[in-house]
Amino acid sequence: QVELAESGGGSVQAGGSLKLSCVANAHPGKTAVMAWFRQGPGTRRDGVASIDGNGKITYADHVKGRFTISKDNVKCILYLQMDDLQPEGTAMYYCAATPWLTGSSVLHPLEYNYWGQGVQVTVSS
Repeated sequence: QVELAESGGGSVQAGGSLKLSCVANAHPGKTAVMAWFRQGPGTRRDGVASIDGNGKITYADHVKGRFTISKDNVKCILYLQMDDLQPEGTAMYYCAATPWLTGSSVLHPLEYNYWGQGVQVTVSS
């Protein structure tokens, strides 16, 4: 059983910051690879950032330099610091986890077995 619970969403103006958290209630082996995804209205779910068991981090091009993913392995909490948020960042943000990757794309939603309920982030211009 894996439970992922996100928090930290909200509304900000363009240029503002938010920090999302995802508490993982699971055996650490089941959450070796974790990631953040987002899905805006009428759009597909896209990968934002991921971190694997070795600490390797991958970012989507459109968030590089603005978003920072990190993980507290002791507390089993995944974070996403989002700076300089823009209106196109308005979306539901989801935490995801998997024991291992089966393909080559760490930011593809099909790679992940477990998902949180998501938190809403709204960025106004």
